[in-house]
Amino acid sequence: MKRIRQVYLDTSVVGGCFDEEFEKYSNLLFEKFIAGEFTALVSEITTAELAYAPETVKNKLETIPASHIKLLRRTPYADTLADAYIKAKAVPRSMYADALHIAIATVEHADVVVSWNFKHIVNLNRINAFNAVNLREGYGAIEIRTPREVLDV
Repeated sequence: MKRIRQVYLDTSVVGGCFDEEFEKYSNLLFEKFIAGEFTALVSEITTAELAYAPETVKNKLETIPASHIKLLRRTPYADTLADAYIKAKAVPRSMYADALHIAIATVEHADVVVSWNFKHIVNLNRINAFNAVNLREGYGAIEIRTPREVLDV
């Protein structure tokens, strides 16, 4: 039996469903969530960021059946890990929300984080820095990829 992947969804992927450059793979990923092939892990950070998005973007998460989505809360463990990322200069303090995305996904044992944020998340130097902190703090390494990289297309 094939295990369902736990995919942490950052805000850029939701918005990517409506962006000409990213819509193909963002929407294909949403099809996997809708079909139940993947479970969408969505944090309160993502939902807070979506509060400022256009209505079509805000409503995109509602296309995923409730049984195929898991809402994740910010915890003291995630806060501590995000602070460690900042201290290690994995991301600048001004990008604390990006640190929280990775920290929440790590603490909640996501299989992969998907993002279109190439500056602060899907960036080899940052991925290495996040994982160095994760290993030092007793967590496992986290996969960070674009939606295209996690799809079998």
